[in-house]
Amino acid sequence: MELKNYSLTANPSWLAQLLKWVNLRPEEGERTWLMFAFYTIVSIGLRWAEDSTIALFLDEYGAGPLPWMYIASAFMGMALVFIYSWLQKVLPLRWVVVAIAPCMVVPLMLLVLLRWGVHFSYLSVVVVFLLRLWVDSLYIVNDLNTSIVANQLFNIREIKRTYPLISSGLLIADVISGFSLPWLLEFAKLNRVIMIACGVIIIGSAILCYLTYQYRTSFPDVPQRLMPQEQASRHRRIQAPLKRYTLQLFAFVGLLQVIGLLVDFQYLQELKTNLGDRELASFLGIFGGIVGLCELATQWFFSSRLIERFGVFFTAALLPAAVGFVVPALIGLLYSLPGLKSSAFFWGLVGLKFFDELLRYTFVVSSSPVLYQPIPERIRSRMQALSGGTAEAIATGSAGIIIAITLFVCGLFVPLTMQKWVLIGETIVVAVACLKVVWLLRSRYVDLLVLSAERGELSAANVGLRAFQQGVVKALEEKGNATDKHSCIELLAQIDPKGAADVLAPILFKLPPDLQRHSLEVMLSTDATPAHVSEVRWLLERHPDNINPEVFALALRYVWLADTNPNLSQIEEYLNQRHHSLTRATAAALLLRQGTPMQKVAATKTLRRMLTHKQERERVNGVKALREVVYLQALRIHIPNLLQDESLRVRCAVLDMIAATRMEEYYSALLTALYYKSTRATAMRALVKMENEALDMLLQVATNAHKPEVLRMYAWRTIAQISTTEALETLWLQLESSWGATRYHILRSLLKIQKQSEISNLVDRFQHSRVESLIEQELRFLGEIYAAYLDLQPQSTLEDRQTNKRVLIIRDLLQRALGEMEWDIRERILLLLKLLYSPEKMQAAAFNLRSESVVNLARGLEILEHTVNLPTKSLLLNILDKRSHQEKLHYLIEAEFTEYQKLPVSERLQRMLTLGTFLSDWCLACCFHFAQASRIRLTINEILMALRHPTGFVREAAIAYLSVVSHRVLLDLLPKLQKDSHPLVTAQIQELMKKTNMVGDRIQ
Repeated sequence: MELKNYSLTANPSWLAQLLKWVNLRPEEGERTWLMFAFYTIVSIGLRWAEDSTIALFLDEYGAGPLPWMYIASAFMGMALVFIYSWLQKVLPLRWVVVAIAPCMVVPLMLLVLLRWGVHFSYLSVVVVFLLRLWVDSLYIVNDLNTSIVANQLFNIREIKRTYPLISSGLLIADVISGFSLPWLLEFAKLNRVIMIACGVIIIGSAILCYLTYQYRTSFPDVPQRLMPQEQASRHRRIQAPLKRYTLQLFAFVGLLQVIGLLVDFQYLQELKTNLGDRELASFLGIFGGIVGLCELATQWFFSSRLIERFGVFFTAALLPAAVGFVVPALIGLLYSLPGLKSSAFFWGLVGLKFFDELLRYTFVVSSSPVLYQPIPERIRSRMQALSGGTAEAIATGSAGIIIAITLFVCGLFVPLTMQKWVLIGETIVVAVACLKVVWLLRSRYVDLLVLSAERGELSAANVGLRAFQQGVVKALEEKGNATDKHSCIELLAQIDPKGAADVLAPILFKLPPDLQRHSLEVMLSTDATPAHVSEVRWLLERHPDNINPEVFALALRYVWLADTNPNLSQIEEYLNQRHHSLTRATAAALLLRQGTPMQKVAATKTLRRMLTHKQERERVNGVKALREVVYLQALRIHIPNLLQDESLRVRCAVLDMIAATRMEEYYSALLTALYYKSTRATAMRALVKMENEALDMLLQVATNAHKPEVLRMYAWRTIAQISTTEALETLWLQLESSWGATRYHILRSLLKIQKQSEISNLVDRFQHSRVESLIEQELRFLGEIYAAYLDLQPQSTLEDRQTNKRVLIIRDLLQRALGEMEWDIRERILLLLKLLYSPEKMQAAAFNLRSESVVNLARGLEILEHTVNLPTKSLLLNILDKRSHQEKLHYLIEAEFTEYQKLPVSERLQRMLTLGTFLSDWCLACCFHFAQASRIRLTINEILMALRHPTGFVREAAIAYLSVVSHRVLLDLLPKLQKDSHPLVTAQIQELMKKTNMVGDRIQ
């Protein structure tokens, strides 16, 4: 959609425009440019040294010994990486990264001086070999050093934007060194060029020293072995997934190195065949310059944007896909053309090398540091050194062995014309393996980032019932924690409610009283059956002093409910005062259900005596018995008094009884009990047992804006606990039609339901489009918030000075209210995403996004990027990121979620009030206070809406507005407003009436 007001992007400074071109943010600029300067200067020196030593090596040895060079380089690289890793244990990281480059340059300079001073040809040959070997090692350590420094200076999101620019320093170095080397060779020999390169590397190291000093807080100031113990314990908890991830990362780095060396060997072999040594050095320089220009354009303008758009794994897979499949196919096509056959292979390998370098030093180099970000910071740099550096070294040696064996076997068995294609085939095989590793890395990346494993829920669908029942019996019979045993019984009741009695009844005599009580409650939750009467009757045959009263009462109830012809006279004996009150109450309830008229009279007297007894225990047990009574008859008259009983236990028991007996005239007591903390849990449990019968009255409370918010919140939570399809659909329908705090409460309720695996699948399958539309609705309203925030800002400092101080204060309050609404919308969006994606991943993302730390914020955004697959994903990441309101509004306009045209303050305020149902109560009140202070005219409908608002301080703000803008209208409304129930409004009305009376007295 076209941007209607260009002030959003007008007149940026040249620096801001430059940063935008290279996809950087202002706060990242200094660090990025210093890193870029360091890497560029060091890379120029390394490139001069590399091209010079390659020319010396090829002139001395030719391309044949290159495989042995690769093998020797592997051992040298591994040794240096282990030394580098060991140094991090004994020295602070900042000292290591600063000192490593100068320390590596000194041996190189000594080797050059040795070659100058050597007069023996065989020793000169050895020095040339060592020179080439040492420069290769310098490359490994420098790349590793640069990547580690970048990971310390930038967080996981910043590094995606900054590292492509930093790594382009190598490309700048290719261009500068490539085009300058032929000119430099006109004035200096190869040995002198290497010495100049060493001096340039030391200059780059000085920039790194300054950079690490300026940002020394980003580097740990103690060696790794002295890190706090709690960090080490956190590492141990994630050791298993971390080990798998680092092994896969090791394989990825190694396979990429093998691909590069296979391509490099074939490329250099063709160059040696077709060019002389000075021509070869010049060709290498010019080729490097051309490649560098292409890489530079890609890195500056495409790389970071492509990584942000498609992710690191897509860009990491480009190299093996292109070098392994696309380019070899083109070589084969050129080779098959008769006119190009003679030079096709040479130019094909030049093209292969071109694409390998282009993709390696743009997309792969840019994305590789990001792959180490999920590793905990305490061990990240060391793991990066071991995984990256060692992998490259081992891969170099492996590639050397592969090439040597291939050349030996091909020399014996493969025709000369086909030998070239064998290495091409090996390159394709390695590329396929590399793509497989990228796929595995992608699956592990977010899991390690979240540091949380998926937890499945047990259900009858995925548990073998027979094995599970045997496990429960074994757990209950063995010694162990009582809490764990209660959990076993509860789990059995959930998974196999009908078969629970078959498992529990035979072992009742072995269980302690608490477990016996719990088991009998589970058995009674289904119909009592004669099959288990004998096991339960054993409890009744024991002496009363040896059995828990609650267990005895439950057993009594089970036996007489299961018996088709119960002995009622024997039950009547339990009404005697010598028995425990719980036993008497249970017997009375059974007699009221099944007894003769005379027995029912006796039972009623017993219960009446208990319900009015002075002892709390008698009243509680009497109320509990009423839950089993079918007809309360004369006992109903005691319920009002019991609801007002001084004992909380009695009141809670009455609430349970009302739900169990479905006493409609007292349902209001259940809803009232939701409001009080002491009775809330009991009321919720009772209403949930009523299932769909409680839905309508709960919905009336939940949707009544005049009810207290805490009551409405717990009404929604209670609806969520009613596990019926009707309750679920009610929540979804109300979610779509609600807004603000109500939507938040419904979302929290739906997320509680989602913990049940079956309903989670239902949400994934049928409600996905509903959630997407709700997210889009939230984003549209965000556009209105950002537009209001921008329009309410003073346009100039002069205007700010001229504005009334009270107006400035209220404007600030209004903008804070807008900021709070933005935060609420962000929270609702995260809750909506939890409905669609893994709760563990989304919880980790939300936790990090709420953090003030930019590192944690970046981690949260990264989790979202690799979890969410909505069309609005990139927009959501920008909205949830720390960006200005202006930038976020621009993104919403680009995505066509809103339109923006700058409005005067009065028009913007009126537009906001048209969205009154979407505004928070505090924001709505601030709008009226701002309109009052700024003398902004509002419509009658807007004022009346605020006067009828359920929140007191909103009505107070509307009355205050009327008292200033339209005093006559207020005088007409004062008699009606006197009846307001809110004390704030009542006090305000009384004050206004006093002022009115005083004015009237003066007039008289």
